[in-house]
Amino acid sequence: MESFSIKQWSEEDRPREKLATQGRQSLTDAELIAILIGSGSRELTAVDLSKRILANCNNDLNQLAKLSLKDLTKFKGIGEAKAISIAAALELARRRKPESFDIKKSITSSADAFEIMKWHFLDLPHEEFRILMLNQANKTIKQELIGRGGITGTVADSRLIFRTALENRAVALILFHNHPSGRLVPSEADKQLTQKLLKAGKTLDIKILDHLIVSDAGYFSFADEGILE
Repeated sequence: MESFSIKQWSEEDRPREKLATQGRQSLTDAELIAILIGSGSRELTAVDLSKRILANCNNDLNQLAKLSLKDLTKFKGIGEAKAISIAAALELARRRKPESFDIKKSITSSADAFEIMKWHFLDLPHEEFRILMLNQANKTIKQELIGRGGITGTVADSRLIFRTALENRAVALILFHNHPSGRLVPSEADKQLTQKLLKAGKTLDIKILDHLIVSDAGYFSFADEGILE
């Protein structure tokens, strides 16, 4: 028995035709995924297979985006090529940012900083450490990836942080790293690193305005919690 191809469906039931005639907003999440994978399995149509995948993720696209290629290929009817199509589409969606560093934005709160930087950490299964560099008016200059680690930690080289800041003529920094677990509580290592960078910044006359721990659900601000000294 051949797999269920979208081409075998009646025209009004085909997701591609539905998108073309009714607009992309008219499609369900399962129908959009069905377009990506093109065909189902021997037992399921592409839409039904997509529904099964989504159900396994509690119908949450954020959970789906965290699945690895190996996780996706565990579903019968999803080979490596289909898994790559799904992963690539979700990665493109993650990279779509509303903010641009072409236009300098003034940072007045931890919420401002989070809104600019949260897109860099969305759906990441590992930790990353980034810095947001600011000028004298607290306007953004540039953001930079400093270190990438595993599930439980990453390395933030203080020499690289301040060299990058000096090269970009930044007078202030906001530090960022994510907790893939979603637990927004600073570890002792997080606190020690923050204190180390604060002291180094004072020597170089570069202010550390905040350190944000971020997750898909929100963020923790050292400055807001009064532990940035």
